[in-house]
Amino acid sequence: MLNRKTGVALPAVAIAVTMTILVSACSGGSGQQPRTPLGGTAAAEQPIPAPTIKIAPAEGTRRVRPDRNVVVVADGGALDEVVVESAGEPVDGDFDPTRTRWTSKRPLKPSSTYTVSAKATGEGGPTTATSEFTTLKPKYELAVADVTPGIKGETVGVGMPIMVTFNQAVTNKAAVEAVLKVEAEKPVDGAWRWISDRLVIYRPAKFWPAHQKVTLTADLAGVRGGADMYGIEPFTHTIKIGARMVSQVNTRTHMMIVKKDGKVVQSMKISAGKATTREYTTTSGVHLTMSRHNPEIMISPGKKEGDPGYYKEVVNHAVRISNSGEYVHSAPWSVGSQGRANVSHGCINAHPTQAKWFYDNFQRGDVVTITGTDRPLEWNNGWGFWQMSFSKWKSGSALES
Repeated sequence: MLNRKTGVALPAVAIAVTMTILVSACSGGSGQQPRTPLGGTAAAEQPIPAPTIKIAPAEGTRRVRPDRNVVVVADGGALDEVVVESAGEPVDGDFDPTRTRWTSKRPLKPSSTYTVSAKATGEGGPTTATSEFTTLKPKYELAVADVTPGIKGETVGVGMPIMVTFNQAVTNKAAVEAVLKVEAEKPVDGAWRWISDRLVIYRPAKFWPAHQKVTLTADLAGVRGGADMYGIEPFTHTIKIGARMVSQVNTRTHMMIVKKDGKVVQSMKISAGKATTREYTTTSGVHLTMSRHNPEIMISPGKKEGDPGYYKEVVNHAVRISNSGEYVHSAPWSVGSQGRANVSHGCINAHPTQAKWFYDNFQRGDVVTITGTDRPLEWNNGWGFWQMSFSKWKSGSALES
């Protein structure tokens, strides 16, 4: 190419360099490298932080209420594992659907040290956290003082209630009742009824199915029964239900029919209360056999020696069926009236040999249903609990009301 001013031909290399400079000057393509600001450097990318874990109760907390939940919360990630334990015994708990929160399910034991360890994972990596705290020592310790039936090796009847007596007066009845569980090999519907602040009774809706075991558990550890009162230990008790022994007493026909598992095993001529007064009238209704006595001394209630109607008699083979002085017992003096007339002071008189058979074969909690009189058995007379309808019985539950 010629230089127009000089007429001299330009070298080809010079032409190529010139074109390259022009092209570069006009280009705005993405191939450009970013410019570094004067006097500065490129901003560094911030790292994502690891998750944080919060534990409640916090590290070192003392006198924690046993009914308080342990709560573990993860922020910025999900919980992989939560372990809460005391003396090697783990505490159960549940994660929420996002696994960012774990909550214990059961009360803690009083006067105990607990450790908590948790692991969480997030975009910023894994993290761990630990805590140790101590539960309070209660002013009042709640425990089961007695269970009826509770005689070791005892077999009871199909009408038997479960009566639980506590060592303290319970005011927070709903919390205590919630941990009382009854599990039967042959399950039936049932309910608890509070009789007092210390006594609660379980009764099935219908008689227990015969020949099975029933287990009572009272997981009282950590349960708040009232002000400054907590359960200390769990309680377990097994009850054996035997044969279905049901006796039908008809005071008008003067007969007592005893059935075992539906089969008649005794037909007994009897004599019931002579009914000249309310006191001498046998109560009608569903009774339960309560205890045995041989001999038993029977004294007229509310009377002293010399008063009209006073009596003091020694009877053999007596089986109590109420708290108002009613028994099924041997009465050799009334054999002539048995099967024909009612001449007793309210008890069920029976022939000595048959009374002994009944004494030898009954189980506590067997059913004795009496008909034919105008004096009903009160539901709280002895173990007359079957006199109350099940719907009304349930109304005495702290969880049903």
